[in-house]
Amino acid sequence: MKIWLCGWMMVLASAGALAQGHSEKELAEDIARHRAMAAAHEAAAKCLEAKRGEKVCMAELQTACKGLGIGKMCGMKHVH
Repeated sequence: MKIWLCGWMMVLASAGALAQGHSEKELAEDIARHRAMAAAHEAAAKCLEAKRGEKVCMAELQTACKGLGIGKMCGMKHVH
C-alpha cells in the first residue's frame, strides 16, 4: 500500500513539475531521481526486514541517496 501511494505521489509531483514549466528533459531527470530514491528506500526496508540493524541500514540509505534528495535520507523524515 505504501509503495503504491508513494508511486502515485511521484506521478502527481512529476505532473505538477511539468505544469510549472519544466522542460521534458528536466521532468525525465526528476522522474529518474524519484525512481532512484524509491529503490534506495526499498533497499533500506529490505535491510531492516533482514534485521541487519538500523545503523547499518540507515548508513546504506545515506550512501545510496547521496546527491538525490534533500537531507541525508532522500528527503524522508522519521518521527523517531
